[in-house]
Amino acid sequence: MPARILIVDDHFQNIKFLEARLAAEYYQVLSASSGAEAIDIAARGLCDMILLDVMMPGLDGFETCRRLKRDPVTAHLPVVMVTALDGPQDRLRGLEAGADDFLTKPIDDLVLIARLRALSRLKSSFDELQARAREAGIAGVFAKSAPSGGLPKILLVDDDPAAAERVSLGLADDFYWRIVPDAQVALFEAVEHGCDLAIINLGLKNADALRLCAQLRALERTRDLPVVLIAETNARERVLRALDLGVNDFVERPFAIHELKARLLTHLRRRAMVEGFRENLRTSLEWALIDPLTGLRNRRFLDGALQDHLARGTPFTLMILDIDHFKRVNDQHGHDAGDDVLRVVAQRLRGALREDDLICRLGGEEFAIVMPGADVVSAGVIAERARLAISSEPVALSSVAVSLSLTVSAGLAASAPELGARELYRLADAALYRSKAAGRNQVSSHAA
Repeated sequence: MPARILIVDDHFQNIKFLEARLAAEYYQVLSASSGAEAIDIAARGLCDMILLDVMMPGLDGFETCRRLKRDPVTAHLPVVMVTALDGPQDRLRGLEAGADDFLTKPIDDLVLIARLRALSRLKSSFDELQARAREAGIAGVFAKSAPSGGLPKILLVDDDPAAAERVSLGLADDFYWRIVPDAQVALFEAVEHGCDLAIINLGLKNADALRLCAQLRALERTRDLPVVLIAETNARERVLRALDLGVNDFVERPFAIHELKARLLTHLRRRAMVEGFRENLRTSLEWALIDPLTGLRNRRFLDGALQDHLARGTPFTLMILDIDHFKRVNDQHGHDAGDDVLRVVAQRLRGALREDDLICRLGGEEFAIVMPGADVVSAGVIAERARLAISSEPVALSSVAVSLSLTVSAGLAASAPELGARELYRLADAALYRSKAAGRNQVSSHAA
């Protein structure tokens, strides 16, 4: 689906000009004539990127950008400021306001489209994360994350020692620099030792800088690494080619060191945000698969694990375990006491079972254990060990000054090629009910 671009400008002619140019590239175009209107459209999720004019009455572009970037709902939207102001201080002010890029009028059509394509790739990363979160039924993944501590590590690839030194010394207090003149050594450095951002001299004398950019984008470890080019003013075609290859940004010589710093910080903040979102998603997915009371895996995780074991065809035995007369604990001593019992049972199961055994809480007083590589006989030995570990000593309740003796009942069913996950679970559950019917505090197995 083509990106939806919001054009924000108080001059109708400017909107129509940009609208025609973007429509020719098959972008979907929306428009707003004020900063307040733009913020409202963005907050409703109606656009993917924003082209924002700086000089507007009321809420100007700088303040509009600041407000968009402060709001977690819109902070991830790429914002490109468009203005007739072309001084270094104006660009610096826009970048410090949170803009992802800054274009001056008259706009170079090819540069505009190349910039938008680069930013569209960034937006796609966020869209992918959002889709994964929605599929998992997780909300609230996109809270802002602070960048990691310490100076950011910058890999500067430049075979001009004097030029490299001028850049690194100018920003020595803000970043940790690693200067590498050789492109292949730089690739190895980025892959094996890592860095937070790479700056590449487009005019490398002894290597093809564009090939290095392509290699960085092709490798898994560096695919999302921010890459900024330093280019001469007469290298326009190669810069556009670099942007198409996935380079994030460029500066042309001569450039103001403070503008370079602002651009680097913009890309580092953006990377920290993406990585923070990924980590939040990973953590949320992890917690979505964990029972918060016992710290064991939950039924959702068990379902996936069973499907995985069955797909691989590796033998295993499933045990369903139930705490005997658990309702009495809740009725006589309260639900806090019941929670104490569940936590203790989980702890004793961890101690009694093998390291590779997967323990899950199904809900209530019921647990499931997947025992890889165990047939029903060896699983019966393991189950007996677990049963004795739980009943070996009373459980001291922290909520009330009482100790309770516990017993558990269990049912076992071994995997077989003809059994699916639902049938295997049904057989183990039926074996569990045979244990209960026979007087509880015992283990029963499904007879294959």
